[in-house]
Amino acid sequence: MSTDRDATRVVRAGLPDEEAYAPPLPGPVFAAHYHLPGDVAGAPYTYGRDANPTWTGLESAIGELECPGDEAAHTVAFASGMGAISAVLLSRARPGSVFVLPDDGYNLLAAMRERLEAFGAEVRTAPTAGDAQLAQLDGASLLWIESPSNPGLDVCDIRRLTAAAHERGVLVAVDNTLATPLGQRPLELGADFSVASGTKALTGHGDILLGYVTCRDQELADSVRLWRKHVGAIPGPMEAWLAHRSLATLDVRTRRQAENARAVAEALLERPDVTGVRHPGLPGDPAHEVAARQMSLFGCVVSFTLPGKAEAERFLGALRLVDDATSFGSLRSTAERRGRWGGDAVPEGFVRMSVGVEDAEDLVADVRHALDVAAGG
Repeated sequence: MSTDRDATRVVRAGLPDEEAYAPPLPGPVFAAHYHLPGDVAGAPYTYGRDANPTWTGLESAIGELECPGDEAAHTVAFASGMGAISAVLLSRARPGSVFVLPDDGYNLLAAMRERLEAFGAEVRTAPTAGDAQLAQLDGASLLWIESPSNPGLDVCDIRRLTAAAHERGVLVAVDNTLATPLGQRPLELGADFSVASGTKALTGHGDILLGYVTCRDQELADSVRLWRKHVGAIPGPMEAWLAHRSLATLDVRTRRQAENARAVAEALLERPDVTGVRHPGLPGDPAHEVAARQMSLFGCVVSFTLPGKAEAERFLGALRLVDDATSFGSLRSTAERRGRWGGDAVPEGFVRMSVGVEDAEDLVADVRHALDVAAGG
């Protein structure tokens, strides 16, 4: 078993064995079908919707990051994060199934609740903070955890919730998008599924859509892989190749982003016109104690609230180094007034900021200047 550390592992994860005169990372394979003589049983590649060598490399790489040293890890890549989320939830939806979801998670979970209920399933919700989902587990089929939650950045004790769920025969899925597998490893904390949008920090360049599910259990992995085949939620080979290429810098990106995010959060705490500053890496953050037990990196996202909608929009308009954009995890810093989308229970002046890899002093100076402009009216 390899004893390499994360910074080494990400550079070599999923690469094929060395071959003379071959590239270290083979280029994307574009194929709708493959030469397939004779019996198809056991054939690794048959048709383009089932498998692709470029997916195989990426899936192997992500598996090495989610479960280092565990060859039983199975990763299934999807066309988007919602493709991955849908595969886990909808592949298990039956009349009478009971799902426990966070009520403060990604805002499309509300639409997913409607879909699950249309299938005849029951959906219960509870906040992420305080392990409140514990009270909803009796009789459940699957517990969905999002920690840290998006956009509020609350954290729950994944190991505790998972143990309680398994005592009741409940499967557990963890949305690990914000943390990435370098910041948190849900399967090592006991979860059955680790799910993420690779669109965000995993690939980190803001140029592709991607999702994935990793399991240790072959049957669970097969269930989401079959769902991918049936609905066609497959990643393109170019997107898969770009994602694999981008993994090599995951360690340097996420560490710089986490350091920058804390610097920005600390600067925000100094402002009397800013309230509700959240970042799990802040020692005084309500989530810090639990986060420190299960996370090795605290992520790139900072959330905070300005007095109102007008102040938030002036702040965003005055930023020079931070783009007004949705999503998070890119090399380039972004921020948005989250309330513009609806669906999130946040104040009108609530801002979610994704901190990039720019110089921390430059970012802090830019944020302070924009806050001055926002306060000046």
